Amino acid sequence: MKKLLALLFSIYTFGVFAQTQQEYRSPLDIPLILSANFGELRPNHFHSGIDLKTEGVINKPVYSIADGYISRISVSPSGYGLAIYVTHVTGQTSVCGHINKFAPKVAEYVKNKQYQQESYSVDLSLNPEELPVKKGDLIAYSGNTGSSGGPHVHFEIRNTADQTALDPLEYYKNSITDTKPPLIKGIAIYPINEEGAVEFSRFPYRANVSVLKNGSYAPIKDDVEAWGKIGIGVRTNDRMDGTTNIYGVRKVRLFCDSVEIFSSDLSIIDFSKTRMINSMTDFDYWSKRKVFYEKSFIEPGNKLPIYKAVNNGYINIKENRIYNFRYELEDLYGNQTSYSFSVKGKEQTIPQKRKCTLRMSWDKDNNYSADGLSLNIPNGYLYDNLCFMLKKTTDASYLSDTYQVNDTHVPLHGYCNMSVALTKDTATNKAQYGIVRIAGTRESWVGGKYENGKITAQIRELGHAYAVSTDTKAPEISPIQPVKWIKNGVIKIRVTDNKSGLKSCKGTIDGKFALFENDVKSPIYSYTIDPKRVEKGKTHKLIFTATDGCGNTSTYEYEFKY
Repeated sequence: MKKLLALLFSIYTFGVFAQTQQEYRSPLDIPLILSANFGELRPNHFHSGIDLKTEGVINKPVYSIADGYISRISVSPSGYGLAIYVTHVTGQTSVCGHINKFAPKVAEYVKNKQYQQESYSVDLSLNPEELPVKKGDLIAYSGNTGSSGGPHVHFEIRNTADQTALDPLEYYKNSITDTKPPLIKGIAIYPINEEGAVEFSRFPYRANVSVLKNGSYAPIKDDVEAWGKIGIGVRTNDRMDGTTNIYGVRKVRLFCDSVEIFSSDLSIIDFSKTRMINSMTDFDYWSKRKVFYEKSFIEPGNKLPIYKAVNNGYINIKENRIYNFRYELEDLYGNQTSYSFSVKGKEQTIPQKRKCTLRMSWDKDNNYSADGLSLNIPNGYLYDNLCFMLKKTTDASYLSDTYQVNDTHVPLHGYCNMSVALTKDTATNKAQYGIVRIAGTRESWVGGKYENGKITAQIRELGHAYAVSTDTKAPEISPIQPVKWIKNGVIKIRVTDNKSGLKSCKGTIDGKFALFENDVKSPIYSYTIDPKRVEKGKTHKLIFTATDGCGNTSTYEYEFKY
């Protein structure tokens, strides 16, 4: 009987899903135009949704796409900014991020929670009965909050059960016209792991691909010669009708001598693996040039579930002949581009193994400790084996030696501990020490904790220079036109920090928490005077405190009559 009931429930659930999955309404009541598509390549992650343009302005109404309930609300100065999650009866959850404000009922709920937690940043999980919604209900207004480069709505559809992200455009294909095929921009050829050579070198070969006047692609100019184990990469993007934006490419297929050896399909994103984009792409080239090449071979530590490949996409050039390759690119609408090129098999000396500081294996724990630096990279945090190189120099402007931690940029799948020994341990307050990352004359604060003459911090990539510095200066707090606060009903304060960055800011009025809002793109913290919490006709005392990453604290006090 239980099995029968389970079967009937499954049939019913499938029926509800099949009936409703194609009936999602648009989250906006304006024409849908994308500024970014699903799976687009981003630093350290795939774009997990689509970005919907909002005609260059904020405060466009945002609606629930189907029946359900608001299951999560997040507020943050960075990331998605203000974001709202609606769990639907279809077994899916929609997400709208970078919004400017919530619908009134939702806004009141969030504000109460922020005061309860005494924090502007909140991440709230809700029960189904708290904020149910119907299809078409107003839930928010579009904005530009968080890590957003302009007004738009970041829109996702996820499987509720495992929170994997799906391509929302699958459900709105008929609302957007796309007749333009993907573009080929460049080809790369990689000699692999000291087992191959390209043009008698261990370094990759890259060539731009140009478009001829007749619209066809020009061939690669050079007669590329290779030997041994190699991999191929492609630089590509896509376009759509009615807009000048560029997008990511959904499907990539690579053929060698007419045999398909590699394919990728970005139709689903697992957030636990999204950082593996750094293995899919040429991370070192991106770090130096800010240009993405996609690798058409699968490194051993890359577990993205988007591939099909023969021999993991690697090619063994072992004959003195021409190897013919062809890329086929395809977008969601079936628009295709094909590009053929060749590599000449030419016997040549494989570059000898380099002398490494330490040879690291992707599937083992890797620990280095010498010369005042220690580095611990756990099993699986590298995507491929590595010839690790370390260079130490002395610099009197720092409190340690300076360390160039590897000679190329290498991604790590998670944060790894790195310790640097002090050469000058002079600070009374040890919390003011921190590791900095050095790029020419610029520094960025990494931080860390002091213990026994060393600073230990966490890094997520190799290829940068590091040393120990101090931050002894507290944040600066500057009120913005206090004489206008009461008239405008808003208190505005500018807060900046010179080095370690702001760790926390908090305002109180008459000793009670005051909700100051902030966006990562601005140093301004603002509080809208709430007559429910600030009594009229009295003099009130504002205290605003800012603390940086080293614990240096500033306080601003001001009395005002409201």
